[in-house]
Amino acid sequence: MAPSATFIDVEPPVVIGPSTKKATRPSNELPWSLIDGAKLAKREEFDPVKHLNFIPPKSILTMKEIGLEGHGISPHAAAGPFPLFTPEAIAQMRAEIFDEKVLAECQYSSTFNKNMVRGMGPARAPFTYAAWKSPEVLARISEVAGIDLVPSIDFEIANINISIRDENSRVEHNVNLMSDKEELPAVAWHYDSFPFVCVTMLSDCTGMFGGETALRMPSGDIIKVRGPAMGTAVVMQGRYIEHQALKAMGGRERISMVTCFRPKSPLVKDETVLVGVRGISNISELYTQYTEYRLEILEERVRHQLKQERERETAKKPFNVPEMKRFLTNQKLFIESMLTEIQELD
Repeated sequence: MAPSATFIDVEPPVVIGPSTKKATRPSNELPWSLIDGAKLAKREEFDPVKHLNFIPPKSILTMKEIGLEGHGISPHAAAGPFPLFTPEAIAQMRAEIFDEKVLAECQYSSTFNKNMVRGMGPARAPFTYAAWKSPEVLARISEVAGIDLVPSIDFEIANINISIRDENSRVEHNVNLMSDKEELPAVAWHYDSFPFVCVTMLSDCTGMFGGETALRMPSGDIIKVRGPAMGTAVVMQGRYIEHQALKAMGGRERISMVTCFRPKSPLVKDETVLVGVRGISNISELYTQYTEYRLEILEERVRHQLKQERERETAKKPFNVPEMKRFLTNQKLFIESMLTEIQELD
């Protein structure tokens, strides 16, 4: 699947990340009831027949409709919420997320989000990773996005944002519990570090209202995308659209799973940056996975260009100087972007 729109060559939006510079663990523990309630007697392997519950979204907002025609990598801006996973799949994912080993090793906190679970990896969360790597799920996400996508890197599979309202905890004095009148936290206006995101709701949203995603158009007008319910998802081209998660009220918890995607084809531009995730990651894992996929893209682009050059020579066509310079310049910019993103941390 390839986008049919014509894209313009413009600088991508600047991403502003959290002020958190190094991986930081949350200062508050999660309520024990949340952890205990997620336990399952039997862990399962992901089975798309049993665990996938995809129903296409009723409508898809286009980049043209929000004043960004030609920007990004797809004509699709945002869609959802639409059913994606069954309740059984959500239960398996929650069991992995709130596993005590995962919480001990994969919790992060930043100035944007006080409590996240990130970088669980396939060893600690085999069901979750199998789900997001399955051809069936990727085909559905790509269908909604309007372009073939793959997970950006393993570390960005299943970033869990956790907001809670609970009175029972092992150490209540260490948990900042919210009163019934307070709203669950929201995320400020921002652009994402990765081309596309899929946000899946892992909480029962009964009694909850609000929680929409607001998209800010270049004109300043705001469009709202309805918040998802349990097992449903929203797909958005977040690298190119300024957006904000609006506050939600009511409900005991709000737990969402964000998985980041990039174009499957190495020939499609990839303007991924790390500024939004550098301070909330295992930096060695992040840099290793980022470098590996970027070098693979570079390798595939060079192979493709070499093949075209050999075919041109066989056909006795003249050398195209402007085309070759354009190709080399693009790869130079690609490498320079990597030099910018791979930074030593103090």
